[in-house]
Amino acid sequence: MNNQTISAASSHLVQPALSRQSVARVQDITKTYHMGELAMQVLHGISLDFYLGDYISIMGPSGCGKSTLMNILGCLDQPTSGRYFLGDKDTSKMNDNELSAIRGARLGFIFQSYNLIPQLTVLENIELPLFYQGHPEHQSRQIATELAARVGLGDRLQHRPFELSGGQQQRVAIARALSNDPLVILADEPTGNLDSKSGAEILNLFDELHQQGKTLIMVTHSDELAERSQRQIRLRDGRVESDDQHH
Repeated sequence: MNNQTISAASSHLVQPALSRQSVARVQDITKTYHMGELAMQVLHGISLDFYLGDYISIMGPSGCGKSTLMNILGCLDQPTSGRYFLGDKDTSKMNDNELSAIRGARLGFIFQSYNLIPQLTVLENIELPLFYQGHPEHQSRQIATELAARVGLGDRLQHRPFELSGGQQQRVAIARALSNDPLVILADEPTGNLDSKSGAEILNLFDELHQQGKTLIMVTHSDELAERSQRQIRLRDGRVESDDQHH
């Protein structure tokens, strides 16, 4: 890994955290899924604040509700009751088009399976969120080129995902997540498909992003990964079991 990888971030990418500014907040949210006559409540009145510059792990056993919470934080789903604020926007009553717009403008996603488009090059995959946000092509190309360089892929711009290792594909996904300068980056088991060396490189990138003031929320089942974060939230049976802050 290049020691200069994303370390000289531009103002487009990062702003230092100067205060405990809330960037996301859930207030007494519940989530119930209905399957025929059966109702299954997955989240039970969760309230949490997420602050600018936080590096957070959400942990817990299978079925504890962490994926459901992440989907709500990512505006991919809505709570059954309660409210979710992303920045100053109450997303709880937004329609699908409004949720899609706020996802594109304020959130960056990093998935375990990368979710790259195989027909597109590295550069085109990174540019994609900017295209949907209506950025001019020359501006999108410049931002994507800079981001590819910062994640160590400046010499892979015209490669397609199948020509890259898993670690390289995840670096493309990180660059794509950063392209719209998101308020919050959401990572779902980001090293789950990687070998230990590639996983360590991705976590080093996360450390750098945190140091530069980005807000990261990561779902993981790994205690080792969670130790890298400054704040660890544990869920059990759809409730917050603990919320530990480490400086």
